[in-house]
Amino acid sequence: MKEEKLANTPAAKTPVAAKSITTLAVDVGGTGIKAAALDEKGKMIGERQKIKTPHNATPKKVIAIIQQLAKMAGAFDRASVGFPGVIKNGVVYTAPNLGKGWKNFPLEKELISKLKKPVRLANDADVQGLGCVTGKGDELVITLGTGFGSVLFVDGHRIHLELGHHPFRNGKTYEDELGNRAFIKKGKKKWNKHLREAIDELAKTFNYDRLYIGGGNAATINFKLPANVKVVSNTDGLLGGIKLWQDKAVTKQAA
Repeated sequence: MKEEKLANTPAAKTPVAAKSITTLAVDVGGTGIKAAALDEKGKMIGERQKIKTPHNATPKKVIAIIQQLAKMAGAFDRASVGFPGVIKNGVVYTAPNLGKGWKNFPLEKELISKLKKPVRLANDADVQGLGCVTGKGDELVITLGTGFGSVLFVDGHRIHLELGHHPFRNGKTYEDELGNRAFIKKGKKKWNKHLREAIDELAKTFNYDRLYIGGGNAATINFKLPANVKVVSNTDGLLGGIKLWQDKAVTKQAA
């Protein structure tokens, strides 16, 4: 009787493995737009793709390039986009190093429509910061590329900054003195001198626990950095795309 009962007992169902989520991480820069498909752990699936940022990079041109990069990257379930400008609720308010037509442009909404996938949009420095901060204490992130990006993390909560447009020295802004135009015009030696001054000034202003420096020109730093200052890889600008989907904090905007 017992054997018959056992024979009629339904076999246990084999649990179905959850589908891995693939994220298309896009980094929009003043000189190049990069993208890569990432698995849930942030590991790249295939090669990173890059297309040169066009002159007068209007919304139409940038969206077309992101669509092209999405096709090159392969299948994905969602997208994260780092953008060089002020972003609030998926809307672009400024893009000083791109082109015309960005003021109050609903880029996140447009990308959702074009890519047919969920999309999250944030400032590119914010996304890079998400990829490298520890989440403990006061952590400042600056990016040295076409412009000067900045974001502050307080115990992992991000507060976007626009330090690039704040006065730095002799009436000029951080971006005037440390953006790529300044690097080309003044040369590596003077640019590094000004960066050293900026690090000292930022330490006094924010009293940060750690400072992370990213962006293409971070590779040209030629002086010894303080112990709590670290150069981070540009790859963090893509890997932060995973963290953007995990970031529950409401991004605040500092003037």
